[in-house]
Amino acid sequence: MKKKKVMPVLLAAAMTVGMFAGCGSNDAGTAGGSTQGAQGTQAADKSSGDGSVYYLNFKPEADEQWQILASEYTKETGVPVTVLTAASGEYEKTLKSEMAKTDAPTLFQVNGPVGLASWKDYCYDLSGADVTGQLTSEDFALKDGDQTLGIGYVIESYGIIYNKALLEKAGYTAADITNFASLKKVAEDITARKDELGFSAFTSAGMDGSSDWRFKTHLANLPIYYEYKADGIDNTDAIKGTYLDNYRQIWDLYINNATCDPKLLSTKTGDDAVAEFATEEAVFYQNGTWAYNDVKDLGDDNLGLLPIYIGVDGEENQGICTGTENYWCVNKNAAPEDIQATLDFMNWCVTSETGVNAMCKDMGFVIPFKSNLDSENVLVNAANDYLDAGKTPVTWNFTTMPSEEWKNGVGSALTAYAADQSDANWDAVKKAFVEGWATEAAAAK
Repeated sequence: MKKKKVMPVLLAAAMTVGMFAGCGSNDAGTAGGSTQGAQGTQAADKSSGDGSVYYLNFKPEADEQWQILASEYTKETGVPVTVLTAASGEYEKTLKSEMAKTDAPTLFQVNGPVGLASWKDYCYDLSGADVTGQLTSEDFALKDGDQTLGIGYVIESYGIIYNKALLEKAGYTAADITNFASLKKVAEDITARKDELGFSAFTSAGMDGSSDWRFKTHLANLPIYYEYKADGIDNTDAIKGTYLDNYRQIWDLYINNATCDPKLLSTKTGDDAVAEFATEEAVFYQNGTWAYNDVKDLGDDNLGLLPIYIGVDGEENQGICTGTENYWCVNKNAAPEDIQATLDFMNWCVTSETGVNAMCKDMGFVIPFKSNLDSENVLVNAANDYLDAGKTPVTWNFTTMPSEEWKNGVGSALTAYAADQSDANWDAVKKAFVEGWATEAAAAK
């Protein structure tokens, strides 16, 4: 497989500093595709003298790899490491529960400035930590004033994953899709011929908790990105909804050219979408680089990644949505020996051969640290191809969404609209998006 350049270096100039200085997130399932429940294993019995580590993992799809890595660290150092993985979409709830316990996590995650606002009183200042010194750019340090309260540990990309063989069977290639109009033409043609072709255009856009983050968060990033870009801002307490008509047309395209009736979306899961794509029931599947392990059995030569086009002028020059919402934080209320043990573990993960191989190869991460390896993830390389072609990556502005309640309001409105695609129901989406944003932003003050 061809090797690609390290993404953190390329992205530092392309992404707004405000976004990074400001994953799944207060939504916690936004970057994962698993519906498994919280799970974990104790790598060793907790010792009383030299400290231990308790990591509340945000990414269900990497649970097995983190469990193995924790065990390897304990074998090498004797330091006990516990990894508990929250279910997709349940991270914030799990974090609140675990933090209330006597043996609270020593290592946890926030999604960006909004998540940090809720948890900064628990965050140890990482400014002088060895692991912070391994970052390739200060853009990946999450700051509060002069303090570094979180550090990004993975850079990810998302877009429309596609099956090259099915697309070609339908008579097209990725070169035929350069904007929303051409995406719409291809998708609707596939729908018109789906009985003949034997597959649909899109997988189901499931709106249960294991899947709805793909649309109330990741898809919703596109109208926010373009509004911020047009207004020259990187945050707001009052979103205007300038590009919500564009949001509607991409949502319409997804749900009306998919494997199931739109009225069924409230019951469809993330696993349903994965299964539909993996069994070649659909050409297109909105998800990210973290989903590679779920779809890799289709073969690297058969997988591609397209930008999410929503019909904005100039989008032919748009690249893939790329950024991070995955920031490690250390619990400052933990015992001093546990804090030190946690800092040592974090640094080992991003400097040792075992840790780096686990993160970059086994987990398939692009890590914003000096030790990052060339990726073996074809979706990561596809995102890099857009950079090579001079396309502008779409920044992850959903980290500025005012609250989980806002996301839930938008998600509920999207689901109701899918079942009855009336103008009145779309007005309810607009209300949840615009008025809900102002309400939740004000409540957070």
